[in-house]
Amino acid sequence: MKQIAITGGKGGTGKSTFAIFLAADLIKKGKKVILCDCDIECPNDWILLRKKLKKPLKSVFREFPKIDKRKCRKCGRCVSICRFNAIYQLPNSYPEILKDLCSSCGACWNFCPFDAISSKKEKIGDIFLNKVKKNLYLVTGRVKPKIEETSPVVRETKEFAFELAKKIKADFILFDSGPGTHCPVITALLDCDLVYVVTEPTPLGAWDLNLILTLIKKLKLPFKIVLNQANLGERKELKKILKKFRANLFLEIPFSFEILKAYSKGELLNLKWEKILKDWKKKL
Repeated sequence: MKQIAITGGKGGTGKSTFAIFLAADLIKKGKKVILCDCDIECPNDWILLRKKLKKPLKSVFREFPKIDKRKCRKCGRCVSICRFNAIYQLPNSYPEILKDLCSSCGACWNFCPFDAISSKKEKIGDIFLNKVKKNLYLVTGRVKPKIEETSPVVRETKEFAFELAKKIKADFILFDSGPGTHCPVITALLDCDLVYVVTEPTPLGAWDLNLILTLIKKLKLPFKIVLNQANLGERKELKKILKKFRANLFLEIPFSFEILKAYSKGELLNLKWEKILKDWKKKL
């Protein structure tokens, strides 16, 4: 079973579009594929595939600290031990928890000398499953609003996809990551056999391509670069980044009204995008 990630650094480069194109290509070849949407803050593969997210098959929970003021002596030990600065304390006051910064590491409730801190489970996300076609399944992770540390949702979404892959004996799992280079993206990329990096011929596209390739190099992952909307913009900055990383473009996808229409109608899976590429190459 091969694990392939699709990422882009910058948002809006077309990574989800390419992920669906790749899935379509693989199932045409008789492969059994799981498309796992790890863009958990804004998953949209289900929209592009004209599916609905109904009842989640699994919910994701995290442990958050809870302070018992009856036991708390206001000693400040929890504040000093929290390396994420998720606990603050005003003079002569009880400590306060900042959930947005909390990583649920457990240091505070394990090292409180008065056992004044316990852990409390709270739901932070859901995981959905859709059978799209005979050999294509869609796993979607979605985090609850206002959750800052979203990596646990990505991690459990991937684990759910792994278990499904074992059950159905999948040939490929495609992980569609979120934009950026932060922890949720790293979690999506870890342990993958190959990473497709989707970029665009713009200065911002080149800037974020530099960031994501720097990350991928640190993770020591093999990668291929896909240039979307290749017939728009200009490539001056892009060429600098390719030269810096000694990389070449693996695939160029032109801007096409056919792709645009299929995208807006949720028909990307049935689009003959290979023909669009061949027609464009003939014009070059």
